Amino acid sequence: MDVRRLQLLRELADRGSVTAVAEATHRTASAVSQQLKVLEAEVGVPLTERHGRGIVLTGAGLALADTARRIAVAMESAEALWQEFTQSPRGSVSLSVFPTAGQMLVPGVLRALTTEPGLEIVLTDHDLAVPDFAQLTADYDIVIADSQGIPAHWTENGLRCVPLMTEPFDVALPVGHPLVEKNVVRGSDLVDEDWIGAPVGYPYDRVLDRLGAMVGREPRIVQRVMDNIIVERLVAAGVGIAILPRFTTRSHGNGIVTRPITGLPAERQISALMRADRAERPSVRRVLELLHDEAARVVAGYRTVGER
Repeated sequence: MDVRRLQLLRELADRGSVTAVAEATHRTASAVSQQLKVLEAEVGVPLTERHGRGIVLTGAGLALADTARRIAVAMESAEALWQEFTQSPRGSVSLSVFPTAGQMLVPGVLRALTTEPGLEIVLTDHDLAVPDFAQLTADYDIVIADSQGIPAHWTENGLRCVPLMTEPFDVALPVGHPLVEKNVVRGSDLVDEDWIGAPVGYPYDRVLDRLGAMVGREPRIVQRVMDNIIVERLVAAGVGIAILPRFTTRSHGNGIVTRPITGLPAERQISALMRADRAERPSVRRVLELLHDEAARVVAGYRTVGER
């Protein structure tokens, strides 16, 4: 079996359509289909089947795609071992971040990278309408993702998930709100409040779901906004209160005050997602180390300042 054809099968498993594989591998769709037919003839069993207007992998196709993933990991591991003998990590690493992670992590990582010639980061920011970060790993070496817990599908299909940090959520209040007098806010304190919510399904939104379950009443959400800076302005204007991440919320001199919530799980995990083969590259491993170091610095710096 030709390794290149196996990798096309793996791409089909990851991307879901021949058209997407063709675009990603700079081939025509007919060329991809032809190579898959050749691979099917080599193995002697059907690897794909028609489904609507497209194709899906058969059980044999899925098994062989998984084998292709393991081959890719082995090849990258061998290449990484050789590079460690011959040179320092170098090359370009594509990095996808969501906005608040970019604020926290990227400046320090890029600053650290100036001392490592030959290694660069190509940065892209994504604020997904539906936050399924796993889908981005097909196109980026490292994807920074946030979640509450680790979704099971993140570790399926050969993805590698490396935790970077845990960030608490606080409740954001306008200056002068009665709850500002409290050092810690309970769920029962928040029953009658108007809320600026996040889009349905986002980590902040799930905290409000938990709050509703705790107090036996759905929170009264008057607006749903994705951008945290807009949320901060709405809170400052007295439109409602909100759940916001602790390390990147501007709670000084902008009309809002933040308070921690007790008795309610309110935090998010920030992780790095990668295809397992890409995770073997020395350049990717080095950028991952820098991200981990910067995340630790952010958490330690916040504790040192002692703003709570």
